[in-house]
Amino acid sequence: MARTKTPEPKPAACQVCKGTGEVSRTVQVGRRRRTVGKQTGFCLNCLGSGEAPAE
Repeated sequence: MARTKTPEPKPAACQVCKGTGEVSRTVQVGRRRRTVGKQTGFCLNCLGSGEAPAE
């Protein structure tokens, strides 16, 4: 009988972005640094892949 292949385990999700690959940052303007909204960008921990980096 042939062996059945076990599926490869899924990589762990990044803890910073929760696996989405994007994080939100507050945007501040002016001398008093007023908060005007939020801006999304890719996660610098996993570089947008959503997978936890190997340590």
